[in-house]
Amino acid sequence: MTIDLGTPSLLSPEEADKAVLLAAPRGYCAGVDRAVVTVEKALDLYGAPVYVRKQIVHNKHVVADLESRGAVFVEELDEVPAGETVVFSAHGVSPAVHRQAQERELKTIDATCPLVTKVHHEAKRFADDDFDILLIGHAGHEEVEGTAGEAPEHIQLVQSPADVANIVVRDPARVAWLSQTTLSVDETLETVAAIRERFPLLLDPPSDDICYATQNRQLAVKEIARDSDLLIVVGSGNSSNSVRLVEVALEAGAKASYRVDDASEIDETWLDGVRSVSVTSGASVPEALVEGVLSYLAERGFPDAKAVHSAEESLIFSLPKELRRDLKAAGRS
Repeated sequence: MTIDLGTPSLLSPEEADKAVLLAAPRGYCAGVDRAVVTVEKALDLYGAPVYVRKQIVHNKHVVADLESRGAVFVEELDEVPAGETVVFSAHGVSPAVHRQAQERELKTIDATCPLVTKVHHEAKRFADDDFDILLIGHAGHEEVEGTAGEAPEHIQLVQSPADVANIVVRDPARVAWLSQTTLSVDETLETVAAIRERFPLLLDPPSDDICYATQNRQLAVKEIARDSDLLIVVGSGNSSNSVRLVEVALEAGAKASYRVDDASEIDETWLDGVRSVSVTSGASVPEALVEGVLSYLAERGFPDAKAVHSAEESLIFSLPKELRRDLKAAGRS
């Protein structure tokens, strides 16, 4: 069901008691779908084990399912036996990791999201032009580590507006910014504004680095938050975009918002006195986990969910070229 987003409330007076709103879009984005399918097809084609550096996507249920099929998740490449197949996660890796894989004669399949690859290319271009690059993101996140590795001598991390005062650059006229793709749009723009105040000639990337899926899921949450006594975000704790959705919900007017990996983590006391519940999920969450939350709510007297569509998504990414080549050779393309 599509709702007119211009109406003051998404719920009629009759619907306002024990109502459930379901955000759309939600769940898997094109990059996550591509990464998960890459591991599944690699297992089918090459057989187990197929090694994966880091979590293929930030969702513990997806990782557990792939492990049950024969995927082996490792933190670093030195855990992979020489000559074996390894998949790089959707978050991307640095050139140093590619070099290490080559040195160890590993067969690599690069499942980096194409939107992350775009940011890597931008980092290299800015570095080639000798700009200082301010990378907005979170320390320790795999995507940030991969992007920073493209031009480590040119890139410095900026985590929030509070960091801006401590930025040191060589030439204030040659400064550019990039960002982690899974941040809150509002959070990123606030940091960019603070940077621009210090460096008025700040150069923007050629296009917005916050990925379409992150933006769409945040927009969907903003549309339903004002009608939500409780907004549940399905997603894992290490999923940056899932964690941001909770923050976006609260900022947009939800009375309460919590993140859960699945329905088993819902605290029933959250429902005390609640009339309207909204549900969404991060970009690495299978729809079955959302259905589990909706079933949990139905068992407690909440009706079928009312879908609220704020954007349509039709983007599909092709599988990594290495895998496409081998599938074709095996007659499975």
